[in-house]
Amino acid sequence: MTDARKKILDTVDANRDKAIKFLQDIVTIPSVTGDEGKIQAFLSNYLKKLDLDVDVWESDWEALKKHPGYIPVEQGYEGRPNIVATWKGTGGGRSLLLNGHTDVIPVGKGEGWSDNPWSAKIQDGRLYGRGSCDMKSGVASHILAVELLKSAGIKIKGDVMIDIVIDEEISGHGTLDTVIRGYTADAGISGETSGLAVQPACIGRIWFEIEIQGKPAGIQRRYQGVSGIELGYKITKAVEALEAKRLATVKHPLYPKAIDALPCMIGAFHSGNFPSSFPATCLLKGSMATVPGEDHEGVKRSLVEHIAGAAADDPGDFVMSSPLRDLSAVEEQQSATGRHEEVVAAVHPRRSGFQVLSRMARSRADEDGDYAPRHRLDEPDGDETP
Repeated sequence: MTDARKKILDTVDANRDKAIKFLQDIVTIPSVTGDEGKIQAFLSNYLKKLDLDVDVWESDWEALKKHPGYIPVEQGYEGRPNIVATWKGTGGGRSLLLNGHTDVIPVGKGEGWSDNPWSAKIQDGRLYGRGSCDMKSGVASHILAVELLKSAGIKIKGDVMIDIVIDEEISGHGTLDTVIRGYTADAGISGETSGLAVQPACIGRIWFEIEIQGKPAGIQRRYQGVSGIELGYKITKAVEALEAKRLATVKHPLYPKAIDALPCMIGAFHSGNFPSSFPATCLLKGSMATVPGEDHEGVKRSLVEHIAGAAADDPGDFVMSSPLRDLSAVEEQQSATGRHEEVVAAVHPRRSGFQVLSRMARSRADEDGDYAPRHRLDEPDGDETP
């Protein structure tokens, strides 16, 4: 072991408690997507104290809308800045960009949590809290790596950039705007959850919505109606069946455990609006994953066709129209209401008034989420980090 390597490892070991405390500090700052201002202010101030060149900026929402990589979102970026902190090298070396996001998914009303979701409590060697894995631990590791290398007196030739972005969970616009701002590097590392494996590839993600219209009825004559809840359940089971089919048929060498890599599921089920009103409508929201090399448009079509098949199999309530029939009126209505998902199929009524509109969000291949480990490793479940 070289003297420099030993010095680095000794410095890391000596700062173990500091590293844990730093991660706890940022986990305790709520930062659900759309509310990242406080944590970005905390981290930008921290980075400035490390004698780094710190660039803090808010994305121009209107400018982003003109970029081909833009994904429609419902909230702008005022008070939600991105950060790039640069450790300047002496020159003559290659550059490295460390990318991570601070926004996290909502915690709901705390259901399913045994403690405050922002507690950062340590129990049995694990730190718990929303975002502890995805991905504040990654952000902390990037910052601490630079801080501890500097404190160990290490000199570098190439620049190292710490890129801390917002709005990853919904759109990925923080990273997109980092590129638009002109930041480039010879190599990059994303600190997403990995089971501590090198992950050389990334799955894609397709978001979709399925809107179901049953047959309305008064509560006294509910037996004359067609329940959106019942129909929504049928389509939910159809989506589960599609996942099972994909798990059995889609293979990729970087994803030996397909059940972890290829989710295809309904994540939100909305039906009815009043306890004593018949639930004639249902809105399903879900997502499905693709592996590197898959045809995203083909995968979209397979979902549409599978839903159509499920509708056609029902003896009375379902019938599928042409998968690509003209839905321009629906598209215009969605645009006017701020819903920008692409309408790709529809199921229209036979006798019951049942109808499905399947809306696909823009594909996020190589942008979103789950990365492929070079070797199969079990990852911690949920928001916990060892």
